[in-house]
Order: sequence, then structure tokens, then C-alpha cells
Amino acid sequence: MSETLPRAFGAPVLAARFRSAPEDFFVEELPGFEASGEGEHLLLTVEKRGMNTAFAAKRIAAWAGIAEMGVGYAGLKDRHAVTRQRFSVHLPRKIAPDLAGLVSDDLKVIDASWHSRKLPRGALAGNRFELILREVSGDREAIDERLRAIAAHGLPNWFGEQRFGRDGGNVAAALAMFAGRRVRRDQRSILLSAARSELFNRVLGSRLADGSWNQGLEGEVWMLAGSRSVFGPEPWSGTLAQRLADFDIHPTGPLWGQGESRTQGVARAAEDAALAGDEAQALRTGLEQEGLRQERRALRLKPEGFEWRWPDASTLQLQFALPPGSYATAVLHELGDVSEASRS
Repeated sequence: MSETLPRAFGAPVLAARFRSAPEDFFVEELPGFEASGEGEHLLLTVEKRGMNTAFAAKRIAAWAGIAEMGVGYAGLKDRHAVTRQRFSVHLPRKIAPDLAGLVSDDLKVIDASWHSRKLPRGALAGNRFELILREVSGDREAIDERLRAIAAHGLPNWFGEQRFGRDGGNVAAALAMFAGRRVRRDQRSILLSAARSELFNRVLGSRLADGSWNQGLEGEVWMLAGSRSVFGPEPWSGTLAQRLADFDIHPTGPLWGQGESRTQGVARAAEDAALAGDEAQALRTGLEQEGLRQERRALRLKPEGFEWRWPDASTLQLQFALPPGSYATAVLHELGDVSEASRS
């Protein structure tokens, strides 16, 4: 996560190394539904090491003897990790090749079940993470206190650096695309996501600065926890205050696109101020011209089942679950300077 982003709970409390080995980053998709048990799509749950989702999908398509478009998956997983996720394989005759032909040292099949439909993007309830930080330095009590603060209060729901590319170049590339530079179709979606993410992070940064990232403002639009459903604005009440304290609802920021923002009053003014300036306006106009529609994203993130342990004095192990589209690197950012080991 970029060190230019602020932190909710103060200065860094540790320095550490991360992803010294793929096993230091384990992520498991939490399924959004159960397999129906019938149909012409084979749902495979696989565990892979050092392999991203696109490469795994190609391997599965080759194993099944079908085109890659016949393989579906709910989310993208990083190469530099051990990851467990679902794939659907379209087999109209319901005849699957021997699963042994798919298994290798870096991929194993956990489960196989038939289902009636292709697995669509976003069809997951969240992700569960197990992270190991090594060469940890810092005051042990200060680190534990920061972890307790995250567990109790949540943290800012930043878009991670994965959205912005090497050295953050995707935003500049998006501006160039909006100005007329031609890009490949597959790159276009990446740059649109980067532009949206940049604008959201600017609003979140502004709300963090004024202390309202986890409080809400007059005219706020709220998101229901565990869903993408939004409501509001509505007058502040004791009921809203209790739901906010219970993490049942979260204040939101914009995912920019066409249409009028639902925020009003103070919340609307805060967003307008955060998105002022020529560069932000160019990003907003470009997204609108591309036809994307206004959406909302929670400003606050609450890790579920947040636990930690110290296997030894310089190793910290974290376990937690996050909703879809949220980043484990946001948790690490709140702790301090966590640098990734060099990769081949």
C-alpha cells in the first residue's frame, strides 16, 4: 500500500517483511452459494501455489478440452500466494476427464460438484486470509494495541496498490486514454478501475482527515454490511447511530460514473471538495463518457474473525476475513512499513 495514504490510528508501529514465500499469503474464497448437484457445469474448488487465476483457468480449459471462455471464476487471485478458489467448467455432456490429470505439485483439487450455471464474477461471500509477517521490528505492546484498535473499530477501506499498477502508472495511463490514446480492450477495463479507485481513495482520504470516515455526515448514503445495498440520505437518529456502532451499516464514497450522486448536504460538499481540480475532473469526465454508472463503496472495513499470534518474537501471524473487493493490504498499511520480499 502506498505510504502516501494516511493511517486511521496514527504513525506506523512496525516494520516487517511480507511474502518471503507463497505460504506467507494464504487466501480462500468464501463461496456465495452451494452447488446445486446437477447441471452441465462442473464446479471445481482448487488450491494453487504460485499461480494466478488466469493461468489456472487456461490449465483447466486445456485439461477439459474446451475453450477458455467455458471456464468461469468469481474473483482474481494473485500469483505470489497460496490460494483456494472455485472454477466452473462447462461440460455439456456431463463427462469430466479424470481429475488426476489436472493435479500437479502446484495445483490440487479440493472438491468437485455439478452446478446448473457458469460461475459469474463476484459470486463469492468474501475471502479469508492467513498472513505471515517476518523480521518484525517494533514495540510488541504498541503492535498489539494497534491490532486491538483494528479489531474494535475497523479501518479505512482503501483500494490497494494492485489497482494502480507498477509505480501507480495506471492513473496516468487512464488520463492518456481519456485524452484519446488507444489501448487494448483488456487494458481498458484495468484503467477504468484505476480511475474509479483513485477518485474513491481521494474521498476516503478527505474523510479520514476530517474524522468522518467511520462516523457519517449529514446527507450520507449508507451501505448495508455484507451487501452492496445502499439507502439514504435520511435524518440522523438513535437507530442509525446504533446500527453504525454495531457495524450493520457503513458510510460510503463514490465509484464514479454517469448519473447524479445520491449524497446531499455536508456529505455532498465533502465529496465535491475532495474531487476538485483539473485531474480529478478529467477522471470524472472520462468515466462518464465511457458509460459507467454511479455506484457506492463502503468507506469503512471491518475484518471478521480477526485474530493474531506471535509464533516467535519476530514473526506475526494474522487471520481474518474481508468482504468481496476489499484488500488485505489495507490491514497491513494500518500496522506500518510492510515491504514485500523480492520476486522472481
